[in-house]
Amino acid sequence: MNHMKNHTNSNHHNMAGCLSILGTGSDVGKSIVVTALCRIFNNMGLNVVPYKAQNMSNNSYVTMLGGEMGRAQVVQAQAARVPLHTDMNPVLLKPNSDTGAQVVLHGKPIVTQQAHEYFSDTSELFNEAKKSLNRLRSQHELVIMEGAGSCAEINLMDRDFVNFKIAHEADAPVILVADIDRGGVFAQIIGTLNIIPKKDRQRIKGIIINRFRGDASLFKNGIDYIEKETNLSVLGLIPYFRHIEIDAEDGLPLDIKIDPPEELNGSSINMAVIRLPHISNFTDFSPLQREKQVVLHYLAKPRSLKKYDVVFLPGSKNTRGDLEWLKKTGWNNIILDYAHHNGKIIGICGGYQMLGKRIHDPFGLEGTPGETTGLGLLNVKTTLQKEKKLHHSIGKWLPNQTLIEGYEIHMGITEPVSKVLPAIHLSDRNGTAINSYDGSISDDGNIWGTYFHGLFEKSTFRAAFLKKICPDYHTISNSLSQLSELDYRDSQYDLLAEHYYKCLDIAKIMKIIGLSEYNG
Repeated sequence: MNHMKNHTNSNHHNMAGCLSILGTGSDVGKSIVVTALCRIFNNMGLNVVPYKAQNMSNNSYVTMLGGEMGRAQVVQAQAARVPLHTDMNPVLLKPNSDTGAQVVLHGKPIVTQQAHEYFSDTSELFNEAKKSLNRLRSQHELVIMEGAGSCAEINLMDRDFVNFKIAHEADAPVILVADIDRGGVFAQIIGTLNIIPKKDRQRIKGIIINRFRGDASLFKNGIDYIEKETNLSVLGLIPYFRHIEIDAEDGLPLDIKIDPPEELNGSSINMAVIRLPHISNFTDFSPLQREKQVVLHYLAKPRSLKKYDVVFLPGSKNTRGDLEWLKKTGWNNIILDYAHHNGKIIGICGGYQMLGKRIHDPFGLEGTPGETTGLGLLNVKTTLQKEKKLHHSIGKWLPNQTLIEGYEIHMGITEPVSKVLPAIHLSDRNGTAINSYDGSISDDGNIWGTYFHGLFEKSTFRAAFLKKICPDYHTISNSLSQLSELDYRDSQYDLLAEHYYKCLDIAKIMKIIGLSEYNG
């Protein structure tokens, strides 16, 4: 990829131009397209930044300033090589039930609402989202905007500000993304274009088709048909890939199998993550999946845990509800039996709270006010509080003094019921020096919990953790383990950019954006 000689913005007053990436549906790969374009344009020497006016995800991250934002925009910012800022995702909805969600504005939670309440009036949030967009446009040369779900949800169109509304506001050309792997790609594209208003239809300037399997030459007549029917260019047919690891936006990655057939052997380090109904921040376990010696299963249906070396209780957006689910399904007895047979259990965030004696919810933050009995495997109790703790934290893992870094997102305060061994000594939160402790460890060291997310991203901690479980573990067997997390992540963004660059008509995309003198 060569550098651009220079470029001109289609907008004046030194405001960056914008490009909007909208989808024919959810999970069609919009966020991956934005990630790829961020790295491609950055490699060309352009100061590019991602933006999503409103995101719905329980997979979030905390910036160095203590603001919460969706993980997809974190990934996109890393690909664009720009520092994180909540302006990239001004409105974040974190579902805590089938119909309710916590609303996070500019990185801080403001209210928990039912869907009908939220959608009754979104004008104020739209105004705030516009302010964020304008700030980004004044500081960068190009903003790549991501839509949400389908851009053709007719029932929500008057209240939806994340798709065409913000694109019109920014005078952004739109590229429509479809997913051929799920089938019905012609209906996805042509159906979307047929049901959206004329004003929206006119803003769409091209189409990208994701996740193609097979011989691309056999789809040439398909592309011809789409271009003839829509009068739009297909800007890229992107082959399906498995060799690139990018954090998923929300929900587990599509290629992760829940409850796989039990194929465990003694030579692997076998791990299980209990797939809670309101699981959050599952990316905590992604670094472990890269390890060649690790087999990691997500389990929703109760089964014996005896053959697993470690069991994880992950984060949850409704800890009390998920704790009741563990009891209702019988998972609690299986987990307790596993613990009583010297099983290793690790709870992160909500999972840590579940391992304690009880969770007290005096304000009814997760349903009816009251108390839920925990698994009782750690001598701690949790009280849920209205104010959310959002920290980017640095400290030491006490059992072996390993330096660690991560982030905390939780509504509760967890305190010892009687004397407990803390897990982490904290030295820094959001850039301020502190002297505090986090987490707790059982007397035998088999069970521990922490509020730290991102713990396994540090290769030094991960290696020490795996070595303790399996003395035969050796990092030399996996060259990926030798890379720092930063270098590994960066290598994946480069692979992604290369994969898309080969298949996209970049010159045409530059023309759509209004960037001139592209030296491709």
